[in-house]
Amino acid sequence: MPINILEETLEEAAEAAAWYEKECKGLGYDFFNAVEAAFDVIEGNTLPLSPMPNEINLIDVKRLILNRFPFDIVVLEHPTKKTIIAIAHHAKKPGYWRNRINP
Repeated sequence: MPINILEETLEEAAEAAAWYEKECKGLGYDFFNAVEAAFDVIEGNTLPLSPMPNEINLIDVKRLILNRFPFDIVVLEHPTKKTIIAIAHHAKKPGYWRNRINP
């Protein structure tokens, strides 16, 4: 199933990777690879995505939780495609990305 990645999502990934790289050489590269692997899993539909926490309460929005990093890959599921709408750090306000969902 094809995926669409929002520009804001790519910016979040780049900012997080830069922060990790500044903290520890090579860690930004590891983060970027984890995000790319998550995109591949989502596109390949090889794992079921997890529901969002109750406070989000959006039926068509799911997440893939990264193992090594405290981030969710937030996905809006449509019948024919998936849109990655955020790479959300667990410490950010839940649902901050809601305005990225087009009605």
